[in-house]
Formats: sequence, structure tokens, C-alpha cells
Amino acid sequence: MASLKQLSTLLLPLLLISLFKPSNAGGIAVYWGQNGNEGTLADACNTDNYQFVNIAFLSTFGGGQTPQLNLAGHCDPSTNGCTQFSDQIKACQSKGIKVLLSLGGASGSYSLSSADDATQVATFIWNNFLGGQSSSRPLGDAVLDGVDFDIEAGNGEHWDELARALKGFSSGLLLAAAPQCPIPDAHLDSAIKTGLFDYVWVQFYNNPPCQYSSGNTNSLISSWNQWTSSQAKQLFLGVPASTAAAGSGFVPSDVLTSQVLPAIKSSSKYGGVMLWDRYNDGQSKYSDAIKGSV
Repeated sequence: MASLKQLSTLLLPLLLISLFKPSNAGGIAVYWGQNGNEGTLADACNTDNYQFVNIAFLSTFGGGQTPQLNLAGHCDPSTNGCTQFSDQIKACQSKGIKVLLSLGGASGSYSLSSADDATQVATFIWNNFLGGQSSSRPLGDAVLDGVDFDIEAGNGEHWDELARALKGFSSGLLLAAAPQCPIPDAHLDSAIKTGLFDYVWVQFYNNPPCQYSSGNTNSLISSWNQWTSSQAKQLFLGVPASTAAAGSGFVPSDVLTSQVLPAIKSSSKYGGVMLWDRYNDGQSKYSDAIKGSV
């Protein structure tokens, strides 16, 4: 029979484990591309604040449309002006940063009309931005690490088929999604349920039922806890990088680091924080304020 001393020696580590929940270190993802005043892609990567950069957006595609990249004031893809970023993408990747092409956005012209349409769009993305071949690659010969689905329009159909088609080209291709926080997401629910998405950065802003508001973190944390049971492999807390970056839902950096992150980092699915967007982060220095805590 174990002595009391031996028992206490055995129980102490268990007690310590229960007192200190495991906290997972995460990364910061950011959207770049929608403001010509935010600096170059290289500038963003050289801050060393981000582990993921979503190039936003491929805003026109599907339904027989010619797919179009829209990088706002950065470059004109119609004159091959965006190929200037090829070397910058490679430089970001050489630092270990994952660079993804973001599809959609809040004001694009996009939809998928059928499974065949999804396959055609996947083939275009593979050949023009990923590991395939094309004579007209908008971002030059750089090979992006994956694709982000920021789908905020349409009826939500066929995005699961697009995800499967993309993964069919390469199992190592990274897939990310940016659903709104209300569950189920109106556009990406079926896609996320495929279990193919490596990263799901949920938009906890512009959605009052599930965001931070005036000192209250309860709705935000409650929604996060619901999202942890989704099929996302890793989950990110999506927040605006400044009050100007979204209509509502901004979380002051001190609240994020002292109240929100300690409540969510114990989840085994915790991946980090997503920021909208690089321009606003450059203005507010939000990522500087939180990176030590993410």
C-alpha cells in the first residue's frame, strides 16, 4: 500500500495540471491587398508579426466570368502589373510565412453555379496561382501556399465542391475559411463540414450577437466555445485591427490580451488571431500590442 508521502508525490503533478490549463501558442493572420496605402507585401512580412498573409481578393469568378484579381491601388492585373509581387511572395515564404490567395470579399462578383463550375474555378486557381502551369499567372511564378474562402455573397452552394476540387490537386494545399460568427454560417457551413479546412478564422465583428461590445466579452467567448466543436482543424479569433476597420466588434488590445485570449487559448483547436486588415494594423499597431500574448 502506497504511503501518504508517495501518494502526495503522485497527486501533486495532477493537481498542478488541473490548476494550469495548457495554453497553446498561436500565430497572427492578416489580410493584405485592399488598400494601396498599406505598404507592400514585403513590408507586411518584414514586420515579423504575421505567420499568415491572405492576398485579397480574387473577387470575380464563377458562372462563366473571367476570373479577376483585385488588389485595389497596389497594381493593375490587366497589364500584368501584379507580377511585381512574385519575388515578395517568395521572400515572405522564405521567412516561414504562409501566403494564401483569398477568394471573394464583401463586394466581389462571384458565385458557383454547379459542381462543374466549382471544378473549373479550382482548375483556374491551381494553374494560375498554385502548382499548375499557365502563361498568364497574375502574381508571376510564385506558388502560393493555399486558398482562403472569404465568401460573403450568394447562396452557399458548391463551396464544399470547390474545396474538394482544390485538395484533389494537392493534399498539402492549405485551405482557410473566414465565416461570420453566427452559426451556421450562411455561405461556408457545408464547406467547413467537409473537414478539409486547415484554418478557420471566424469574423467576430460586424455581428452583434457574437462579438465584443462595450466591456462585455461574454457573447464573444460563448460563440468561440461553440465554434470549437466545428470541423475546423485550427480556429482563429478574427477581429478588426482598429475601430475604423469594421462597423462594430473592435476589441481593445489590452482587453484581448488580458481577458479574451486567456479564456480561449486552452482550446486544443486554438490557432491564433486573424486581423482585418494590414492597412488598419499599420495605423493602429494592434499586432505589435498583442503578438507577445497570441
